[in-house]
Amino acid sequence: MRFGLFIPQGWRHSLTDVPPEQHWETMLSLLHYADNAAAGEAIPGGEFAWDSVWVYDHFHTVPVPSTEATHEAWSLMAAFAASSQRVKLGQMCTCMSYRQPTYLAKVASTVDAISGGRVQMGIGAGWYEHEWRAYGYGFPSAGERLRALDEGVQIMTAMWRTGSSGTFEGKRYQVDGALCYPQPLQKLPVGEGGAEVPSIPLWIAGGGERKTLRIAARFAQYTNFAGDPETFTHKSKILEQHCADVGTDFGAITRSADYNVVIGENQAEVDDRMAWIESHFGRYAPNDAGEREVHNWRNGPLVGTPEQIVETLQDLKSRGMTYAITYFPNAVADRDQIELFQRKVIPELQD
Repeated sequence: MRFGLFIPQGWRHSLTDVPPEQHWETMLSLLHYADNAAAGEAIPGGEFAWDSVWVYDHFHTVPVPSTEATHEAWSLMAAFAASSQRVKLGQMCTCMSYRQPTYLAKVASTVDAISGGRVQMGIGAGWYEHEWRAYGYGFPSAGERLRALDEGVQIMTAMWRTGSSGTFEGKRYQVDGALCYPQPLQKLPVGEGGAEVPSIPLWIAGGGERKTLRIAARFAQYTNFAGDPETFTHKSKILEQHCADVGTDFGAITRSADYNVVIGENQAEVDDRMAWIESHFGRYAPNDAGEREVHNWRNGPLVGTPEQIVETLQDLKSRGMTYAITYFPNAVADRDQIELFQRKVIPELQD
């Protein structure tokens, strides 16, 4: 199993106690921590603990919009690329309709060049209605948003692999000869012969059973959907059927999930950290929104001691979940949770 770490960028009220002039320094510190965290004594063979770092592609905070900072994802991707050496760089997930796919393909290819070939493309149809309308995108139907995802992925893939969009006449996008040079530094095998071509790994995010998972079966190297054991197993079966229908190797797609992590050496420490979450969202997301947020934290799969979390992840691994992207509360001030997870959980799950 491999592990990713979310860097607090403000979207989930994660920078509220940090002065604005210290936001970048705070994010950079955690980026460097992940980039350099060879868990020598904890990880057999001296392997690195974190395979990747992640941010969210959102403009307004959740669970309620506010005036608290939310730093833009692809600006951070470029900054992270220039400020790190090893970790992969992802977004969970880029909203297809927030940027034209031709422009997004060009941006991602440039970031890949800056990073030396480490960018990942987390991509989805988008859902945050308030944000859509506030930024003037309207809020198309789910079907229209998914059509944009399907067509956009095709355009980006063509641009990365061949250097040009060619002529594409879709219902959502029409493009003709958009160039993408430099092409990505990374290469991926395609077709039956497995010849490698320039491309960026696609993480298709979302669990929609009729369309999203079918798009994933056609184009994704990675998927990302619900991480509780029962739902993960169900969505995996749907994905497997779509793969069979379109002729894709189901086993070649890495299935990932995102997790809120609340970890402590004992139950008292776990309770203390849950108390911080309750207090924090009581301040910044009061009433029903805050209560729902706390409920989601309290009932997540990865809440407990290291031993409990290892047991849960071993079960998920047996179901095919081999990439966990982790989000820790109060990461800017309580790095102890990240270090405890790195020391006592990751070594038990890494291949």
